[in-house]
Amino acid sequence: MKIQKIRELARHQGLDPGKAEKVELIRAIQLKEGNFDCFATAHEGVCDQGGCLWRTDCFAAARSRQYS
Repeated sequence: MKIQKIRELARHQGLDPGKAEKVELIRAIQLKEGNFDCFATAHEGVCDQGGCLWRTDCFAAARSRQYS
């Protein structure tokens, strides 16, 4: 998901996205929604949150963060 859409979702949740990075912003949204703030932590490619909006982006972000 593009950062503009994520900022829009954050504002909809009452958050001020400011200049937050994608991972930080998504985790803030997850917490605001009452979920785990686990975005980009599925380093093993394992996640039990099947209905998560961020699932596809999460796996990709976790892979790229694993090597950085």
